[in-house]
Formats: sequence, structure tokens, C-alpha cells
Amino acid sequence: MHIDHLALWVRDLERMRQFYQTYFGAIANEKYVNSQKQFSSYFLSFPDHSGHPAVARLEIMQMPGIPNSKNDALAQFSGLIHFAISVGSEIAVDHLTERLRADGYVVVGEPRRTGDGYYESIVFDPEQNRIEITA
Repeated sequence: MHIDHLALWVRDLERMRQFYQTYFGAIANEKYVNSQKQFSSYFLSFPDHSGHPAVARLEIMQMPGIPNSKNDALAQFSGLIHFAISVGSEIAVDHLTERLRADGYVVVGEPRRTGDGYYESIVFDPEQNRIEITA
């Protein structure tokens, strides 16, 4: 058994696709469109450090009428709170965190070693989803 994918409703599908491709090397499938439902989506795959596609994927989806989250993005709350993307090394965590900061993205948690042994930082994507960048 394994996790096949996680899904996110997004407001700007193309901006989110571009973000994950630019900063995390995501590979998008061909855009799926259901004209009747006004639904569109991409599945994003993230190659591992040897270039092989990872098993779990991220589906980003857009459709009119989906309400914005009422949760405070800076607070903790029940449900999915973050997902983590491994970039392979502590140096890569540091560099990507600084690149995202320089490009105007919010760094929620500075690079650090956690109590359970991870080296990570936490950033917001363009729609304030938390991403842990791990070594």
C-alpha cells in the first residue's frame, strides 16, 4: 500500500503549476478539463534525487464555486496542515528557502533541525499552503 496522491483546490491553477515546476522540479501531466463541470486539474510528479518519479503525486484542481478556506494560514487547525518535499540535503533546503524568500514568498519557519531529527524549513506556496522543505 502507498499514498497515490494528495489533492488541493486552488484558485489559480496555472500559477500553482508554475510554482511547483519552478521551485520543486514538478512534472505536470497534460491538463485535464471537464467542460461540463468547469473543472480542470493537473497531476504533479516530483522526481526523486536520482531523477525517478516519486510514487506520491500532488493533484491541483480548479473549479468555480469552491469557497476559500476559513482557516488562519498562520494558525494550527484540524485536517491537512502541511506536506513535505525532500530536496536531498541541508544545503539544498537553505538555498531553496533563500530563493523563495528572495522571490517574495513567505518563509513561515526558518531552516532548522527539529526534535525528531528532520532538517527543514516551512514556506507558503502562492495560495498559503504550508510546505515543509526537508533534507
